[in-house]
Amino acid sequence: MYGSRRLRLKRSTWKQKLVLYGIMGLIGAVIFGFIAAFVLFAYYGRDLPAPNKLSQVTNSSTVFLDRDGKVLFDMYKDKNRMPVDYTAIADYLKKATVAVEDKNFYKHSGISETGILRAVLSIVTHNGTQGGSTITQQLIKNVLLDSRQTVSRKVKEWILAIEVERKYSKDQILGMYLNEAPYGGSLWGVGSASKGYFNKDPKDLDLAQSAVLAGLPQSPSRYSPFIGKNDLWRGRAKDVLRRMREDGYITAKQETDAGKELDAMKFTAPNLMINAPHFVFYAKDQIEQSLGAKVMDQGLRIKTTLSLDVQQTVEKIVKEEIGKLKDYHATNGAVVVLDSQTGEILAMVGSYDYNDPDFGNYNVAALGQRQPGSTIKPLTYALAFEKGYTPATVLMDVKTSFPVSGSKDYEPVNYDGKFRGPVQIRFALGNSLNIPAVKMVAMLGVRDFLQKADEMGLHTFAPTDENLKRFGLSITLGGGETTLLSMTNAFSVFARGGSYKDTQPIIGITDYKGKTIFKPAASQEKRVFSPESTFLISHILSDNNARMDEFGPNSYLKIPGKTVAVKTGTTDDKRDNWAIGYTKSLTVGVWVGNNDFTQMNQKIASGATGASPIWYRVMNELLKKYPDGIIDKPDKVVATNIDAWLGGLQHNADATRSEYFVKGTEPKDLSPFYKKVKISKSNGKLANDVEIKQGNYDEKEFVVFTENDPISVDGKNRWQEGIDAWLKDQGDPKFHPPGDKSDASSDAIIVSIKAPNNHDNVTTNDVEYRVKISSIASIKTVEVYFDNNKVKVFDGNNSEVSDKVHLQDGVHEMKVVARNDKDKTGDSTISFGVNKSWDSVTPTPSPTPKKD
Repeated sequence: MYGSRRLRLKRSTWKQKLVLYGIMGLIGAVIFGFIAAFVLFAYYGRDLPAPNKLSQVTNSSTVFLDRDGKVLFDMYKDKNRMPVDYTAIADYLKKATVAVEDKNFYKHSGISETGILRAVLSIVTHNGTQGGSTITQQLIKNVLLDSRQTVSRKVKEWILAIEVERKYSKDQILGMYLNEAPYGGSLWGVGSASKGYFNKDPKDLDLAQSAVLAGLPQSPSRYSPFIGKNDLWRGRAKDVLRRMREDGYITAKQETDAGKELDAMKFTAPNLMINAPHFVFYAKDQIEQSLGAKVMDQGLRIKTTLSLDVQQTVEKIVKEEIGKLKDYHATNGAVVVLDSQTGEILAMVGSYDYNDPDFGNYNVAALGQRQPGSTIKPLTYALAFEKGYTPATVLMDVKTSFPVSGSKDYEPVNYDGKFRGPVQIRFALGNSLNIPAVKMVAMLGVRDFLQKADEMGLHTFAPTDENLKRFGLSITLGGGETTLLSMTNAFSVFARGGSYKDTQPIIGITDYKGKTIFKPAASQEKRVFSPESTFLISHILSDNNARMDEFGPNSYLKIPGKTVAVKTGTTDDKRDNWAIGYTKSLTVGVWVGNNDFTQMNQKIASGATGASPIWYRVMNELLKKYPDGIIDKPDKVVATNIDAWLGGLQHNADATRSEYFVKGTEPKDLSPFYKKVKISKSNGKLANDVEIKQGNYDEKEFVVFTENDPISVDGKNRWQEGIDAWLKDQGDPKFHPPGDKSDASSDAIIVSIKAPNNHDNVTTNDVEYRVKISSIASIKTVEVYFDNNKVKVFDGNNSEVSDKVHLQDGVHEMKVVARNDKDKTGDSTISFGVNKSWDSVTPTPSPTPKKD
């Protein structure tokens, strides 16, 4: 009992001591915290700017540079500030700013305790110094301190916030903040912002306009109506309205009405001091996707791939050439220039004039989904070369129907409305003929075509279930949609020999101290086509003779003295006009059309107007500095002389030309379209079998065109029907072999003993025999005799009979007599030996017929 009581007393004493030590420790921690805080604040409070010196201090700018270090755009250069009195600012803007930036602005003493706690936690967890900043803190950051995310700056910000709150009233602080806040680009403060965006004084801003401006300072570049992504500003403004309604500043009806005004809001277009604006904002978007939107407000030096010299050359040409197209109702143009080997963007003109109030700031080059027309055809034929077709493969360019499930047949026509008959792929591609291209994709398969397009970076053509349902054979004529940037990059695959690389707008990014914070990884090459296939495509597209029939000898596709590959495209409805060409060093893509998708004048013509003159001038100018030429001929590509017309080996003394082939695909014989036909001497018709056996015919060569229809589902060969219809209009007799068989010698019967042969020495007693009978009339019977003995009778219309007979050693005679239904007969007789020479002895005794 005593021991138990003593134990309880000891435990009670120990607990009391533990509580005492805990209290002393807590007091010590608090005292240490106060001392540490005092020391921390005293240390960081040294040399702080005086709160009464709230005035502009230039922030670090985010600067875009070209590849040679020339300035393209300084996002915060020359802050445009128009200070206004607090009383001259719309009450809506004041309330909107407080609601979205600092709802407790009128309650706190400059800093937010919860914000400090979040900031401390962020520091402890190594997530930076992000934390809720009050309007007072933001004012200090904008004016007295820099925007670096460091612990020391954050502590200084807290200290100054408390001091500023002691010195100024809330309205004075809010007024100074509104005059110093960044609203995008060079617009700082509500005075310049209200003028810049709405051409209004701040006091005249309505609720919706106030919500737009109040939402900008959090991330001016991201939410900018001019350089931010589409509609982000609108979503941000609606968030501001919601917060105003939640805080009791406006009613639900006011929120709804202002939201409707946002949906129809127009802005005053600014004239930015910027070079290559479409490219800069494209590059900005790429950076924000990788590093986040706020990175743009931290002061960066962004070195881009763009060459300002190339850009300015292209801009000048585009503006001049679009100015010439008024009569063609073509109001806009875009150009992309790539380094063919690296995929780096050297120039990007998204529209002919960025400052055009209707559509200038829209980047057609990077964002516009347009139909590429015939510029997609090289992909079709490159895939064909991968599958064994050659530049000499002949396709029939004739009117052809292609069945479409659930719809009327598809009947494409050529650009000029003509049909050329047999055309080799070199000239079908060079002259951009439509029917051969559709036939080729039908033979290759739409799925394989879409897969290859996807591999070339044309991801809107990927062989998804939706695309396979949506796209048909017209896809090879540009029936899908893609961007100029993607199409230009796809052509660069041919320029570099068959490998794909992503386009690249950035060389590197450093912060304001010069420290590298981003360097793009080297683009991974992916093999899409063989070097052999891409060489064949490039050689065709650089062959002026191959396109001469359609474009003439001196079109805008020919750069004098230079080797350049190029392809044009114009959609059937004249909404899109393209020209894309390349050398080993440069790939240049051009689009001309209207942003609203309206049709251009029907007189717009590939190779003559629209995109081609722009392409010609750009490429001609750039090739003064950059080298021309296509990829070198691979060793597996060989040159062979062929029949210039139908593509096989040389035919008689006809014209020949040289063509390139991948080894193993060269022609081994004449074109299969050359056919020798036996003509009856009696009447000029096709010789019948009797006449052929009699030798009563002449042999004559014709050209017989045939094609199979690989997509027929009903047994009809529509491709051959198209050929036959075309042939009816061809007057050349070589295209028209006789179709009817001769009826001469209609009574005659020709009997030919095929086995054994006359004068044979047969080495077996069981002799097999085989007989062919030729007759125009039907055969009634065939009688077989050996040594004058009938051994077999075949009844019925037999053109060939055979059987076996057992014969003794010796010499034998075989006779066959055939009779037709006109009671005309024909016969044939032979002699042969069985295990003896045929002329050694007289005929042996009669044979024993084999039993059936």
